[in-house]
Amino acid sequence: MGAVLTFVVLALLAVAGAWWVAGLTGTVAITVGTYAVETTTPVALTLAAVLFLVLYAVVRLLAWLLGTPGRVGRGNVRRRRARGDKAVTRALVALAANDPERAQKEAARSRRLLGATPLTLLLQGQALRQGGRDTEAEGAFRELSTTEAGSFLGHRGLLQLATAKQDWSAASAAALKAEAAYPGAAWVRQERKQLALRTGHYRDALRLASAEDRAGLAIAAADAEADDAEALRLAKQAFNADPALPPAALAYATRLRRAGRDKAALDVLRRAWARQPHPDLATEALAPLTDKMKRLGGAKALAGANPAHPESKLMLAQAALDAGLTSEARIYAQAAQTGGLNQRRLWVLIADIAEQDGQPVEAQEALRHAATADPDPVWRCGQCGTVHGAWHAVCPACSTQGKVAWVQPDRGATVAQIVHSTDSITG
Repeated sequence: MGAVLTFVVLALLAVAGAWWVAGLTGTVAITVGTYAVETTTPVALTLAAVLFLVLYAVVRLLAWLLGTPGRVGRGNVRRRRARGDKAVTRALVALAANDPERAQKEAARSRRLLGATPLTLLLQGQALRQGGRDTEAEGAFRELSTTEAGSFLGHRGLLQLATAKQDWSAASAAALKAEAAYPGAAWVRQERKQLALRTGHYRDALRLASAEDRAGLAIAAADAEADDAEALRLAKQAFNADPALPPAALAYATRLRRAGRDKAALDVLRRAWARQPHPDLATEALAPLTDKMKRLGGAKALAGANPAHPESKLMLAQAALDAGLTSEARIYAQAAQTGGLNQRRLWVLIADIAEQDGQPVEAQEALRHAATADPDPVWRCGQCGTVHGAWHAVCPACSTQGKVAWVQPDRGATVAQIVHSTDSITG
């Protein structure tokens, strides 16, 4: 409706204008050289309007003709970009479908159509990598790393290639450059930590670790440190980070003893025992005591930090048995059993007590209980399930950090499942 009204108004204005022009009086004379033209004013105005329209049409035609090459070029660019975008999509689909040959073909086509953009370089690098053409993929990623927008992606691709080849030096260099290109990237920080772990650079890994990982990595760094003073500092850092982790207390206590600070070492072991008793803590605490009665006294002093724990009762029973005090050993063993302990090691100890006390029948009965009792706790990796003979900061079987823990295995576990280690508590 609005368009109709607009047309009517314009038509009326045109008619009114024409009527006004037709009503003008007078003449218009134009002289050019020896030629003279004279006409009425309405005719002259009409001719001027027609001439203007003709000139306007000619100028527009010339402009259109002159702009034809540009329009053709822009059309070609649009069509080329459209084909390139389709090639990009097909390359992505081929990558997702694990079709490296098709992905390489479409990635190369997208690069020809769109040029060496960060997207086409990334697609080409990934397609070549998926197809096993690592050398060519490295070239694509290296070119990508020189672009401002794709620098991080290029270094990331180089990092993945180096990691696949186990070229840890190149991988570390690529990780550093990737972090410089995208500071604060959590993924790069984690990769740098994993590389440091793989290469045994535990101090570097410690600097990159989160709070929950610091204790284990500080122990590993202390074990790898040649300087005794620095190793002691790192071990102290591990114990302060997690006083309830027995390997942290052991790492700190053993180094304190090497430094001649035996009293401080015992204090660390008692503090650790108060939080989380462990047989290795008892072994370290009683190691300097060769006299059996003194060892029993040392065991009582350590157990005093956590007297109600079954592990304290078990330690006291063993120390009393070693001292020849079978009656006292029996009391402690029964207290451990009353405290809820039903592991094989308890029943084997009860059998030893009975045998030393001249009770062979009781000893046999205890051994029968041992056959059906709960398995003894072990160091097991929570990632791959491998059981180790000692604690490790990084699981030797699956290279996962921070997963080896002291746990009680399922019933039916056998000694054959244990991966024995000649190392002591170590990283």
